[in-house]
Amino acid sequence: MDFIHDLLNITLIPATFFAFLLLVPPFYVFKFLSSLFKSSKTDESVAGKVVLITGASSGIGEELAYEYARRGACLALVARREDRLRSVLDKALQLGSPDAIIIPADVSNIQDSQKFVDKTINHFGQLDHLVNNAGIMQAKLFEEYSDKLSDLAPIMDVNFWGSVYAAHFAVPHLRKSRGKIVVISSTAAWYPTPRMSFYNASKAAILSFFETLRAEFGADIRITIVTPGFIKSEIVDHQFLSQIHMNTLPLPVESTERCAKAIVKSTCRGDIYRIEPSWMRTGVWTKWYFAAALEWCFHFLFVKIPAKVAKRNQ
Repeated sequence: MDFIHDLLNITLIPATFFAFLLLVPPFYVFKFLSSLFKSSKTDESVAGKVVLITGASSGIGEELAYEYARRGACLALVARREDRLRSVLDKALQLGSPDAIIIPADVSNIQDSQKFVDKTINHFGQLDHLVNNAGIMQAKLFEEYSDKLSDLAPIMDVNFWGSVYAAHFAVPHLRKSRGKIVVISSTAAWYPTPRMSFYNASKAAILSFFETLRAEFGADIRITIVTPGFIKSEIVDHQFLSQIHMNTLPLPVESTERCAKAIVKSTCRGDIYRIEPSWMRTGVWTKWYFAAALEWCFHFLFVKIPAKVAKRNQ
């Protein structure tokens, strides 16, 4: 068997390289023609369809509720803060949602996850889109956690298991409607951003998990995986930038409104991925080909600069 591996090591890499040279041009021609075909097709109408959104009380989730409402969707809004959900509900109804309910729940609790899916079905009788958006973050260098690693369990519980639980209970209903799952991961799943090790890991986990589900479900349930960059929200402003003393720097932070519009448009168009803003895909390419350079840049930007700012503020 070792001989076979040695042979593959010698032959497969150059063979793959030449195959790429041959296949990349026709592949991009196919992608171009496919994009023309998609643009000529009418995007999915969500008017009257039922959309369940977790983490709907603020940030991207709140704006997704408003964007779906403008398109005439019925909404089931899930989050822990009932008072915030009520204000989102009122605005969503004003923007055009024909019917909407709120379900206070903790996505990291499996019983709560079953409850909000069941309540959605009991009220509307169907489910067409599941939007797994709920997420939390804590910004610290790994060594700063000391002996409190147990404090990080909620990050994986909410960001990963919360999406898994919701999908588990929603999938039978999505199969009936041939519906869709929208997964809000993060560019942190691609980038080695310092101070976000557990957040990055949780987002990489849901990206890989739902890529696998997409291969399992095929055309029965479509999955759009979204990897936003820095978006103007509580999680970015208060749980990341302020904690690393970078909230006053002119970073390219995108509005939640713009992000939500792009997400819903991509979902209705049937895209399998959405990197938002789209220019951040250049970082993904950089990671593939210049990983060491990208890691140096991130170390300088998110370790060296915050340390200098913190020292100056003392």
